Amino acid sequence: MTPEAYVQQRAAKSGSSFYYAFLFLPQAQRAAITAFYAFCREVDDVVDEIQDTGVARTKLAWWRSETAAAFSGHASHPVTQALMPHVNAYGIAPAHLNAVIDGCQMDLDQTRYLDFAALQRYCHLVAGVVGEVASNIFGRTQPSTLAYAHKLGLAMQLTNIIRDVGDDARRGRIYLPMSELKQFDVKAHEVIARVDSERFTTLMKYQAERAQQAYDAAFELLNPVDRAAQRPGLMMGNIYRTLLREIEADGFRVLRQRTSLTPIRKLWIAMRTNWQER
Repeated sequence: MTPEAYVQQRAAKSGSSFYYAFLFLPQAQRAAITAFYAFCREVDDVVDEIQDTGVARTKLAWWRSETAAAFSGHASHPVTQALMPHVNAYGIAPAHLNAVIDGCQMDLDQTRYLDFAALQRYCHLVAGVVGEVASNIFGRTQPSTLAYAHKLGLAMQLTNIIRDVGDDARRGRIYLPMSELKQFDVKAHEVIARVDSERFTTLMKYQAERAQQAYDAAFELLNPVDRAAQRPGLMMGNIYRTLLREIEADGFRVLRQRTSLTPIRKLWIAMRTNWQER
């Protein structure tokens, strides 16, 4: 299997909303974003699929070494082999890949976040930087588009956190800020035990409102000059925002179930966004 086939299979297999946006890109951009997305999936899976934290740390350290080797012309993994031909054209730097690794490292080092400022740091690494790279690949000419990409990354990561509260609790993780659990009188042990309550629902409404505000702010920041080029990001944003609205409409039953959109619905949202933004 070629490196290009490997990353294509990795992206398609994930079923991510990102994949549906990639379909609308020209070949060169699609190849670049697919390879970068595959890198993010590989690194993220280290934390999610390897239960032994010692082994996970070793694996993340290997990815740091592989990143350095790849940018020195010695890529050994199919993902980096597929990505390296595109780094110069789209301004992808070692710092971008290492930031993604740093974010996954945080998942090994901590399972709680004291306040929203601490959570924002995590979101910057695992989503904001990803948005930055994606916006460069899609075609960014305006400084404000970088701010848009980071804000949209934050909004989408907050949506992920809301959707995955129950799954994360099973892993002993809580991404909801501890200060806000205290504000709404929700105990950490209740979240871990996945105990639903009106207090928890009120907390989640607060989280969703912040995510909605982040979407509004992101779309406001997008310069009209770059809007057409950034259609794939708008597709992803609209898919994720639709997911958030589904969770809201379902009464935030995220402790016991994981809300998702069907592939055909994701594709429809992507197609509709592509048509509307022409």
